Amino acid sequence: MTPLADILAGAVRTDGGFTTAVPADWMQGRTAYGGLSAALALQAALEAEADLPPLRSAQIAFIGPLAGEVRVTATRLRRGRNAAFLQSDVASEAGLGLRATFVFMAPLASALAHDTAARAPVPPPAADAELYTGPEDFFTGNFNFQDHREGTRPAEWLRWARLRAFDGLHPFVELMAIGDALPPAAFKLIEERRTPLSSLNWQINFQPAEPRTTDGWWLLPAAADTAHHGYSTQRMAIWNAAGEPVAEAMQGVAIFG
Repeated sequence: MTPLADILAGAVRTDGGFTTAVPADWMQGRTAYGGLSAALALQAALEAEADLPPLRSAQIAFIGPLAGEVRVTATRLRRGRNAAFLQSDVASEAGLGLRATFVFMAPLASALAHDTAARAPVPPPAADAELYTGPEDFFTGNFNFQDHREGTRPAEWLRWARLRAFDGLHPFVELMAIGDALPPAAFKLIEERRTPLSSLNWQINFQPAEPRTTDGWWLLPAAADTAHHGYSTQRMAIWNAAGEPVAEAMQGVAIFG
């Protein structure tokens, strides 16, 4: 297991970003785990601009495979009084693999106070709970998981997840690494056939300005209502260990078979 904090600490800073290597235990097939690539992109954005307000939204395009040494660069698109837009690219020898747009926005005084968001439907794992950790030569070896299957639909996941090593990370970098940890929801429909799937994009919006949880646990749901013609779209979210909503998200997924 290679902690994400070690990958970031070992990066070589350059003008506009940094270079680093993707360890074998963060790969999923021929490309780096998408959450790792997104976390690297966010780290570059955080380092590119001083005194950024909290992250509110990220738009991620998974363009191509990333492996080996990667170059991560960040560029300011616009910064106003309240909001900042930054773009990050992650590229390797094969070319551009990921492009992200991050929106940072300071909290504003408002008379509006509305919250009907659902709370987490299941509690976090107990201290003595049996957990699943993936093989050490695959990105899931960097995580602990606990699945909840009761009441879930055919194309739906509900899984507690945490990084095995989460100390020393910016809280939003941790969430980018966590938020993509589920297999696509449509995978449950074809699990026995082992049909390849690949995320195409990821839109994630964050609610709290300072996300927190307990013992590193975050609850991840994902559900796909449609999957046909080689494509599926799914709804996702993140809750913290107290059951509070942290993020809402969507992904488009390619199904190769």
